[in-house]
Amino acid sequence: MLAFITGATGFVGSHVAHVLAAQGADLRLLIRSGSDLRNIQELKAERVVGDLRDAASLQKAMAGCDVVFHVAADYRLWVRDPEQMYRSNVEGTKAILEAARKNRVRRVVYTSSVATMGFQSNGHLANEDSPVSLAQMVGPYKRSKFMAEEIAVRAGKSGMDVVVVNPTTPVGGRDIKPTPTGRIIVDFLKRRFPAYVDTGLNLVDVAECARGHLAALEKGRSGERYILGGENLTLKQILDKLAVTTGLPSPKIRVPYVVALATGVVDQVVTGYIRNREPRATIDAVRMGRKKMFVSSSKAERDLGWKIVPVDGALHRAVDWFQANGYA
Repeated sequence: MLAFITGATGFVGSHVAHVLAAQGADLRLLIRSGSDLRNIQELKAERVVGDLRDAASLQKAMAGCDVVFHVAADYRLWVRDPEQMYRSNVEGTKAILEAARKNRVRRVVYTSSVATMGFQSNGHLANEDSPVSLAQMVGPYKRSKFMAEEIAVRAGKSGMDVVVVNPTTPVGGRDIKPTPTGRIIVDFLKRRFPAYVDTGLNLVDVAECARGHLAALEKGRSGERYILGGENLTLKQILDKLAVTTGLPSPKIRVPYVVALATGVVDQVVTGYIRNREPRATIDAVRMGRKKMFVSSSKAERDLGWKIVPVDGALHRAVDWFQANGYA
């Protein structure tokens, strides 16, 4: 089996590539010119240079492949020019699916996000059937992933073989950017977490998440979405787990929502628009945090054989990796 993978130089994509290699698959990796290749240095794989925004290069690069894992995405909670994010996440997904169709690829596994789910404030766990609309998506990242996911689902229900997976919040090693969640860990290690807000996330071991992609390839139903989740934890619980792992103190002060929002406004204006750097706190991130992103993975458990595992080991590996690679 020859698998075409986008995003293999990144966090989740590199783990998907390593799992496939361990299963004996042949790999063809789409990389951008100038990409950081640390995550794929040890992989025996064919590398092709291309870009999600260049449809012609994708069709040529995918020729002869049996399956596609479209993992790449522009994952930032703040971007100065949102149009670039839509081009990568929405138009790039269209181009990948079109190239797969023209090359008669057997199956596409599209990596969406838990961010597209319909979260509620009544304590109910979100799942694949929770009511949701584009209007409920906060910020360009969530909107672009929602739009791209709709394209993938429609393709899967209209003749192409496309399965969608929705990882929750992956943690573990190789988070080279790092992701927004990885920055939480790095900030904790740097003692930049004097306080916390009342929010919550579902954390999943990135290695398990990668194995879930392979299960989706083998067992998923075309046109369906599958949440790949782990433990539902408040931010305070996550910080407490990091405290146990590192021996560093966990913050005890909870910041009210209005204070957090004001901080996001100031940081976004000063850091983002004046200093032209990515802010640590953004308005969209604070707005997202108003609803705890707690989910059920029962559909994946039923259809894919997915198993929820404790996230402590993944947090420990993340801490070790960040420290070993000079992030903290």
